[in-house]
Amino acid sequence: MRPGLYAILDTDSLLRAARPPLDFARRVLDAGPIAALQVRAKSMGARDLLALATALRPLAVDAAVPFFVNDRPDVAWLAGADGVHLGQDDLPLAQARRVASGLLIGVSSHSLAEFALALATDADYIAVGPVFATATKADAAPVVGLRTLRSLCAAAGGRAVVAIGGITLGNAPEIRDAGARAGAVIGALLVDDRDVTSTARALHRALSGT
Repeated sequence: MRPGLYAILDTDSLLRAARPPLDFARRVLDAGPIAALQVRAKSMGARDLLALATALRPLAVDAAVPFFVNDRPDVAWLAGADGVHLGQDDLPLAQARRVASGLLIGVSSHSLAEFALALATDADYIAVGPVFATATKADAAPVVGLRTLRSLCAAAGGRAVVAIGGITLGNAPEIRDAGARAGAVIGALLVDDRDVTSTARALHRALSGT
């Protein structure tokens, strides 16, 4: 994974903001080759998620951005995505590899214990968070903070760490300085349509240091 912005298209947040996901994705991807794009659709059925992921895939390909589906390795594989992101309550990583052979797999961690368990697997990257307080996820785990993020990045042994939770343009440099490969962002991208591309570009530069 290249350093920088890991943009998450959260369909529930986009629905509340009356933002069509495909239009929003195009604006984010116009920022240039960011680290990754993920679709997260907690309230969407499998059929609709597959249709959306299938439509998003060519946009990501054209932008040379790796495309991930949240939670569903079956949908990720059927849509031709590059990877799937698994939460703590999702299918175990080993089983997901059997369901979606060849896909990149990232896993979430919210504590030192969960990070250690994830590090013992062959996950392609490990997400850590929430680093800062976030309003995007109603059942968010307790904030881990920058000090914990820094120590986990140091212990990762070269494994990519993706920070998530409350990341903004103002604190993005702290995420980079803590050693995270990328920063996953939802809320800070939900700006006026005319500002989405420039905001995504600014976040990517702040998170990548370029």
